[in-house]
Amino acid sequence: MSEGIKGIIGIVNAHAAGIDIGSEKIFISVPDGPVRNFPTFTESYEEAVEYLRSHKVTTIAMEATGVYWIAFYEMLEAAGFEVCVVNAAYVRHVPGRKSDVSDCEWLRQLHTHGLLRPSFIPPDKIRELRSYVRLRDDHISLAAQHVQHMHKALELMNLKLQTVISQIQGASGMRVLRAIIGGERDPQKLLALCDKQIVAHKAKEVVASLKGNYRGEHIFALKQAVECWDFYQHQIAMCDKQIEAVLKMMTDEKKVPENIDKGKPIRHHRPNIEDLHTQLMKLTDGKNPAAMAGLTDMTLLDVLSEVGLDLTHWKTHKHFTAWAGLAPNMHQSGKSTKKRRRRVHTRVGRIFRLAAQSVGKSKNSALGAFYRRIKARRGPMVAIKATARKIAVLFYNIMTKGISYVEEGVRKYQERYEVQKIKYLSKEARKLGWLLAPIEVVHQ
Repeated sequence: MSEGIKGIIGIVNAHAAGIDIGSEKIFISVPDGPVRNFPTFTESYEEAVEYLRSHKVTTIAMEATGVYWIAFYEMLEAAGFEVCVVNAAYVRHVPGRKSDVSDCEWLRQLHTHGLLRPSFIPPDKIRELRSYVRLRDDHISLAAQHVQHMHKALELMNLKLQTVISQIQGASGMRVLRAIIGGERDPQKLLALCDKQIVAHKAKEVVASLKGNYRGEHIFALKQAVECWDFYQHQIAMCDKQIEAVLKMMTDEKKVPENIDKGKPIRHHRPNIEDLHTQLMKLTDGKNPAAMAGLTDMTLLDVLSEVGLDLTHWKTHKHFTAWAGLAPNMHQSGKSTKKRRRRVHTRVGRIFRLAAQSVGKSKNSALGAFYRRIKARRGPMVAIKATARKIAVLFYNIMTKGISYVEEGVRKYQERYEVQKIKYLSKEARKLGWLLAPIEVVHQ
């Protein structure tokens, strides 16, 4: 940074340090000393903390490099330093040659003059909860891969059970698969293992689907896929226990809010957590974003594990939706508009997008009507993003202002939209010197 720039921009953080973190070494720049590097062992991290204290550093800027920053960040946080974790993309334009030494010096200079925007880091307990929830999601994704392996093994034997029943990994499907692995080949006996509803309505199709070429190598592949599926179900159950323990710890001293509802049923990947809805209502002090269409208690748990309970980090709902990657893009300089735009993909944004897809199938909600209106005009991708943003705004308002969500229904939404449309058309007509007047429509 040139001397002229230093004179113009005031010093905000006089005792600032900059840290560049790698897999093997960290580089530290302090105000009144040379750049030093330390190995990434715990003992060396402790030495680095003492080095920062000896130079009277109070605030530190560091890049969020992969997962390398997390361990040292936790040590610095415990030592009482104010740590500003920044996105590497925002500080990548380093003047001169690119090196770890110049990176940490540039970070310190920018942080000294208050030119860095800190990334959102949730509190410690939320981070713990987030680790378990993310690990659970990973196990669900890995288990889904082995469901595909089951499908492949069945197809290779020309067994079409997965085309007859809705989920091969359901209770009926798994009983049949385990019997096949155990040596059972009689379609009638395998049919008897299915749910009574399947037996009553799909008996003929199930029997036909279970006649195939039972080859040993494909049975072996099926056996391994089922064992892997069982393993990940066990891992998911263990994650559920850890999540339940953290929730109980966070809500131990909180009272159950009055007049809470029972919560909506969770159809897929329901966690085995005792009274999850009550635990979440205690955690949020009775605020219930899950009352919205498309959201369940599991969705609420996912979002809270990412953003925490205090959303005042984002000044308005516009800041929140922009951070989540759900705000409309605006790239303009003078008369030129950039064609290449940086797309933001966040875990929270993905959660709200999935909720928007679920809302799109809802026939009785106002959010569903909004989705279908946007989809008809702009297509499904824009409709998903717009609906996800609307859900995120409602979530923000509920969590920050305590507003209760009330479902107004499709009819009221359409009436409100018609009123807005009439106001807009009347305004445009007046601009052109015309007057908009209603006419009587005769229905034949």
